[in-house]
Amino acid sequence: METWTGFCPSLHFALGVWLVITAHSFQNTKAEISYASRRSLVQLHTGELRAKPTDGLSAVKNIQVEFRELGIVRPNAGKDEDRDNAPDLRKNTQSHRGGSNRKADLGDDGVALPRAKRNNPEFAELRKSGLTGQADLNHGTSEERGSLLDGLGSFGPSRAELRKNKDDGRGNKQQDEPKITSDTFALTGDSAHNHAVVYWSGQNSSVILILTKLYDFHIGSVTESTLWRSSDSGSTYEKMNDKVGSKTVLSYLYVCPTNKRKIMVLTDPEFESSVLISSDEGASYQKYRLTFYILSLLFHHTEEDWALAYSHDQKLYSSLDFGRKWQLVHEHVTPTRFYWSVSGLDKESDLVHMEAHTPDGSVQYVTCRAQMCTEAKRNYPFAGHIDISSLVVQDDYIFIQVPTTERATYYVSYKRDVFIQIKLPKYSLPKDLHIVSTDEKQVFAAVQEWNQNDTYNLYLSDTRGIFFTLAMENVKTTKGIGGNQMLDLYEVAGIRGMLIANKRQDNQVKTFITYNKGRDWRLLQAPATDLDGNEIHCILPFCSLHLQLHTSENPYLSGAISTKSSAPGIIVATGNIGGELSYNNVGMYISSDAGNSWRQIFEEEHNIWFLDKGGALVAVKQPSVPTRHLWVSFDEGRQWTQHSFSSVPLFVDGVLVEAGAENQIMTFFGHFSHRSEWQLIKIDYKSIFSRKCTEEDYQTWHLHNQGEPCIMGQKQIYMKRRPGNYCMLGNDYSRILSAESCICRAHDFECDYGYERHGNGNCRPSFWFNPSSTSKSCSLGQNYLNSTGYRKVVLNNCTKGVKEMYTARKQQCPRKPPKGLSLTTKDGKLAANLGTNVTFLVHLDEGDSIRTNIQLDFGDGIAVSYSNLSWAEEGIKHVYKSAGIFSVTALAENSLGYDTTTLYLHVTCPVEHIQLLSPFVVIRNKEVNISAVVLPTHPRTVTYFWWLGNNTEPIVTLAGSVSYTFPNEGMYSLTVQVAAANLIFQDTKTIAVRDFFKSLLLSFSPNLDEFNPDLSEWRQDVGRVVKKAVLQVAEFPEEQLLVAVFPGVPTAAELFLLPHKNQSHDKKKSEEELDQISNIIVSALNQNLVEFELKPGVRVIVYNTQLTLAPLVDSNPRHRSSAMLMLLSVVFLGLAVFLIYKFKRKIPWLNIYAEVNQEKEQEMISSVGQADNMPKITLNEFSSSKELMEKQLDSTVKRGVANVRESTREIPNCTSV
Repeated sequence: METWTGFCPSLHFALGVWLVITAHSFQNTKAEISYASRRSLVQLHTGELRAKPTDGLSAVKNIQVEFRELGIVRPNAGKDEDRDNAPDLRKNTQSHRGGSNRKADLGDDGVALPRAKRNNPEFAELRKSGLTGQADLNHGTSEERGSLLDGLGSFGPSRAELRKNKDDGRGNKQQDEPKITSDTFALTGDSAHNHAVVYWSGQNSSVILILTKLYDFHIGSVTESTLWRSSDSGSTYEKMNDKVGSKTVLSYLYVCPTNKRKIMVLTDPEFESSVLISSDEGASYQKYRLTFYILSLLFHHTEEDWALAYSHDQKLYSSLDFGRKWQLVHEHVTPTRFYWSVSGLDKESDLVHMEAHTPDGSVQYVTCRAQMCTEAKRNYPFAGHIDISSLVVQDDYIFIQVPTTERATYYVSYKRDVFIQIKLPKYSLPKDLHIVSTDEKQVFAAVQEWNQNDTYNLYLSDTRGIFFTLAMENVKTTKGIGGNQMLDLYEVAGIRGMLIANKRQDNQVKTFITYNKGRDWRLLQAPATDLDGNEIHCILPFCSLHLQLHTSENPYLSGAISTKSSAPGIIVATGNIGGELSYNNVGMYISSDAGNSWRQIFEEEHNIWFLDKGGALVAVKQPSVPTRHLWVSFDEGRQWTQHSFSSVPLFVDGVLVEAGAENQIMTFFGHFSHRSEWQLIKIDYKSIFSRKCTEEDYQTWHLHNQGEPCIMGQKQIYMKRRPGNYCMLGNDYSRILSAESCICRAHDFECDYGYERHGNGNCRPSFWFNPSSTSKSCSLGQNYLNSTGYRKVVLNNCTKGVKEMYTARKQQCPRKPPKGLSLTTKDGKLAANLGTNVTFLVHLDEGDSIRTNIQLDFGDGIAVSYSNLSWAEEGIKHVYKSAGIFSVTALAENSLGYDTTTLYLHVTCPVEHIQLLSPFVVIRNKEVNISAVVLPTHPRTVTYFWWLGNNTEPIVTLAGSVSYTFPNEGMYSLTVQVAAANLIFQDTKTIAVRDFFKSLLLSFSPNLDEFNPDLSEWRQDVGRVVKKAVLQVAEFPEEQLLVAVFPGVPTAAELFLLPHKNQSHDKKKSEEELDQISNIIVSALNQNLVEFELKPGVRVIVYNTQLTLAPLVDSNPRHRSSAMLMLLSVVFLGLAVFLIYKFKRKIPWLNIYAEVNQEKEQEMISSVGQADNMPKITLNEFSSSKELMEKQLDSTVKRGVANVRESTREIPNCTSV
């Protein structure tokens, strides 16, 4: 579980810039760009840039730009009013010599840097599996979220290489163009240095710090460094080497996020391990020796002197005096999985959350105080072990993933309450889950499900982060250079609930927009005309506007899309017009009305920033082309004025824009050519504003969605500067003029957990969900909230209207008997060591837990009883004093009924997985074969324990099958356990015993196979739905009809018609009734009248498989002649199979089939037929031709070796099919 990190909120804008200049040989040049967020204290290498010669000139300048935060900010530190974009890697390098432009090439994939808002010490790449936490989507308040929700994105190659930009002549070039003031400073004397870190807070400070370094790639360390300091906002600089030590080699620079005057500089550990501390903005330093090498730092969000340091040997240290003294917190801590406390939630402000390793290799969630973390003072909020790199502490939530052998299991703690299992839709079956965002009182999660490869589904939770519903399917992802996945999802700054996403649909990627947090999505309307005024014929839904949604990893380049909370409704993005998203023939587009309409502003890609709190726009060409001009627009991109900032064209590698609130200063950094020094150009753009804005300079703007004024339950009116007014916004500028609540309507509500939206817009229960179930905590006399199938979109402000109709209704808890009783051990194992405490957990799905008595018999002569289930919530402990197998039985009972369950515990014996294979219906007094499949199937010695016919004593065998005869009719429970090495596991099935019965083989329309995860629970749910569909076309007692769905694909099932119990006295009549019902069902199946809806838009038809083995299964010998004929047929068929098997080596295709098939074992179904010696007939015996067998082989191999053994199903040998 990793955190998608990025910028974190702060009252100040503090960013470090790594500028790397590498001059290698003329023939072998390369440049690398690596970035880290403001929260990251270590360098994150995201890829390499290789310069490509264009005209045979090979001497180029190699550049690496690394952006690094100089301090870590926590959520409570305040608001960030200046950050507009999450970082994303862009092409910001250009080599130039003798007039020849050389473009830096990133390759096929871009890399987006994950973002963080909350408690995340450093970057971590997105893993292929496990849970990740996105620290935050917004960088400050909920209205300052011009960033990727997932911190992910990708981009294609730039179109602006050597082509002349047609936009150079655009806009209004006024004769009396206001001149901007600029000062240029070159890093003279450091031309050999290939790294430069630039820091400028800009918040009421004129100090800029630059650390340049010479990094030797051959030995992998820094060999020289120079520290520069400016006290006049970059006009002049002073070398600081004498004040830090002329021979001291520096490696990293950090600035305290809560007090920008405090600076911490680390020395390179190859020379010495020390820290230099300044309390006067870098004017003077004190050196302190360290006993360890710091890999990353995490500053406290409120206490300026508190910091956590992670060392190279996986130890975590804490300092409460800004790095002067350090104390060990914990050893063996997982990288990036340590967090400071969250204000208002944790009682101690110095509490540390971390993920630590135990001596046996397990991982635990540990908390303790920073300077008091002895073993006795450590706490373990989650009792069990967790998966490595799964701890995420973020806002009100803590997430973990627990190790399981089957599906991934995630837990969440809301506001430090107990951990509760996260509830995704039952069959989402996540391969990978990432916490995208936890702001706005809910959780955004990106889930890659079992049938997805390059897309993710977006889910939204309730306020507690427990119940998740689907917001969008198949959101596009791109794999970055570092291997991290990047999700094309963007949250528009300043407008709550507005998201833009790229969705893969019918093998095409299209851009969609929503205004209500994913409840409704629509395509973007393309502009009506192009830049030249020519009409664009683009008709929805066949043609629309598509946007690139990656924001720049480099915070000093704008990225492909930009928004700002102080400029609500303005969206600037790179995109294309057509049937799908493309990275060719792109242009720059702008929307001034929150995505309702769009205009093209440039034909090529530009970096575009917001000036003066979003009142103006500034544009600069992509860094692939040198320029000395910038363009400014005061009318939301309709007209642009050109301004010169340099007398010599500059390859712009980054721009610091509006770091301060009042100084109106930008800083351009780049280079003139491959031989030039790095240039820092300070630009004062105050002169381009004629005056300060007055009330007459503003106008109102109504937020809407294609004319619909109610967005997130509100009518919102914003105040914006009138387009074309050359005035400066003041600090008292207010964005939202008024907000009025709307009457609640249907689009203000999303589907509740367990419900899906159908084509008519209504939310209906999913096929696996039982809406009538109530919690066991619902006791008689109490009330519970009964869902209507809808829940209000979180933070939607609508009132009245349909609110009462859609809101969950308070109802009295019904009186229900106990149901769904389950018994497990706390560690999930069915084995225990002798003399150790075994904790049993009793779970009840339904029933009044307060008024339900619980009894637990440990099977060793000791039993306990509790008056209600609440007394046993923490578990029931017991110590076994002798070894053996113990039948532990739990009984839940109240005045309305009871439920019981049994667990067979092996003391000192291990546990192994096993799958019980048995028929669903058998004939009384006829021997039946029952088998078990052990997974995995590599050879080993195992012992099988069988509980058959409700017997209390097991049958012990060394073989994986037994034969048994059921003497009486009824329903019987079959349980098998297998012991091998140190593992044990069990499986239980229910079998029906009758004197006779009728059965039909069923098949389904092929679309069902696309949604078949091949799980037993899924088969049970589908069987229940099929049963319900059959009962709609035939009147038959529900308890006498069974449907069993076979494992594997293609999906098939068997339908059983059972006579009423104890009807042997009128057997002939019962047989006739079964025949009649069977004929009715067959007729309905043949007419395609039996169908069900799996999910909205997916209807599955049930068919009758045309295969007849016998007219009726019973115990009467009157069909012995037919049985003998079938027996002879099977004998001959068996002989043929034997001969083929004997000589299979001479038949290559048969040899392959036999090798695959030898791993198969039958899971289903072998009912005994009319004669005692009737052989079994399997599906593979019906096909003897090469084509049919190869076809069957293909269908099984595609499911994987694990499913091969389940794909061969055995047909009951004497059933009427």
